[in-house]
Amino acid sequence: MLYYLFTYLEKLDFPGAGVFQYISFRSAMTVITSLIISMVFGKRIIRFLRRKQIGETIRDLGLEGQTEKKGTPTMGGLIILASIIIPVILFGDLKNVYVMLMLITTLWLGFVGFLDDYIKVFQKNKEGLRGKFKIGGQVILGLIVGLTLHFNNTVVVREKVLDKNGTPVTSIVQSDDHSITQKTYVTRDVKSTKVNIPFLKNNEFDYAYLIWFLGDKAKKWAWIVVILAVIFILTAVSNGVNLTDGLDGLAAGTSAIIGATLGILAYVSGNTIFADYLNIMYIPYTGELVVYISGFIGALIGFLWYNSYPAQIFMGDTGSLSVGGIIAVFAILIRKELLIPILCGIYFTESLSVLFQVSYFKYTRRKSGTGKRILKMAPLHHHYQKLNYSEPKIVTRFWIITVLLAVITIVTLKIR
Repeated sequence: MLYYLFTYLEKLDFPGAGVFQYISFRSAMTVITSLIISMVFGKRIIRFLRRKQIGETIRDLGLEGQTEKKGTPTMGGLIILASIIIPVILFGDLKNVYVMLMLITTLWLGFVGFLDDYIKVFQKNKEGLRGKFKIGGQVILGLIVGLTLHFNNTVVVREKVLDKNGTPVTSIVQSDDHSITQKTYVTRDVKSTKVNIPFLKNNEFDYAYLIWFLGDKAKKWAWIVVILAVIFILTAVSNGVNLTDGLDGLAAGTSAIIGATLGILAYVSGNTIFADYLNIMYIPYTGELVVYISGFIGALIGFLWYNSYPAQIFMGDTGSLSVGGIIAVFAILIRKELLIPILCGIYFTESLSVLFQVSYFKYTRRKSGTGKRILKMAPLHHHYQKLNYSEPKIVTRFWIITVLLAVITIVTLKIR
């Protein structure tokens, strides 16, 4: 809203109005506003939740400090959602298709998570929203995102035009007085099913490769593969964050680090100079996503003010499902989803720990009649709690690992 107001004022030559045209300025303002909202209004929301006795129900798993968490207000994801949405509406370009998709993702998964928390807290049903409804909500959102990427005409990739020999076509541009001559590449905007992938020479992977058996029709039907990939990635990352959200500050801290990394990737992908230098796809209009991710980072850092050990509030499924979905969809929009196993290594490992634990237990019980476990407890962070590591130590070390993975993710852009 303020973006459009100051854009109008700039046309009237209002002093200083032009600063709102800079993504860097609007991103900074979004971070500040998001932090203020989450820290100032967060305390009021915590007091409201306590008055309504909207607290966490804790199962006794024999973990140190677990009983002290009983009754701690949950549904803190409401703080995160408000701290993202309000600043983005104020400072973002709401006509940008990528920003619209991110806002839809935030509201949609926030609502699904809210339903789950509501059933747990108000209806006293520990199971919460049935799994098929959660998955159904994620699948529908995946369809919305995937179909928009395919059918919206502004979702394009700018590619260099190649001649018959595969050499980029160039043109000569001269200044008005012919004193400066510059050679530039001829480009075109195209619909594409390509994404960035690390370690390969051209740093690109086309989803059409997965249906190579269709021959010449592979490119025509690759968009269906893209939609299936979007659904799978969205569901996996969203549930991965949900599993990770088991210790004070763990999910919020790791997600803030991941968000900052995605912000860097969005900036270089939406900047023609950096994209050319790094030899990655230039995706027009994605620079506006930096404003959105700034709100995301600010919201999580502000939430950490109250969620750090010992937590005064938990994000609940309202927060964890939406945070995971935001990370997944954001990575998909900037075509960096194949970097998720590296960047989101903590979520990936937490999910695998549950999968292996359950699978191995069922397998050994079927074979011997007695189920055995790989870990002392799953997800992985509870395993370390069983090994008597303190909660703050586990969380801090997981943050450090996430920082390392974030650096590796950025470095992969130049390793091929």
